[in-house]
Amino acid sequence: MANYQVTVNGQRKEVNADPTTPLLWVLREDLKMTGTKYGCGVSACGACTVHVDGVATRSCMLPISLLNDRAVTTIEAMANDHIGRTVQDAWVEKDVVQCGYCQSGQIMSAVALLRETPHPSDAEIEQSMGGNICRCATYVRIREAIELAAQRLK
Repeated sequence: MANYQVTVNGQRKEVNADPTTPLLWVLREDLKMTGTKYGCGVSACGACTVHVDGVATRSCMLPISLLNDRAVTTIEAMANDHIGRTVQDAWVEKDVVQCGYCQSGQIMSAVALLRETPHPSDAEIEQSMGGNICRCATYVRIREAIELAAQRLK
């Protein structure tokens, strides 16, 4: 066990964790931030996606010891983020959510895409979102919501 300083959603937090503990579990168990979901545990489904220094990152495979003072942003911060709020509003308008389990990871990936590529093509959306699995298969509505958000962010 060791103490780590972690900046999450702009706030400095201190956690005591085993160095191999994945960021996902630090967020959920130590910091009680349950918006980031556990899906597969092997970085294949995208449910655990957060931003680390602005980059969409699977938190289930990132040990807390490798954060090295990098900034972590979670779904909890998206309501106060211009792009995040726009994406969330588009998600609601396009009625994307069915079971909702994958949605925090989907939104985090979509926000990262729109930060890097403000007006993505369908191919860029598919490539960027391809690592996020939706068991309800709402992929068409996810793409439509991203396109709507991009249009609103012009």
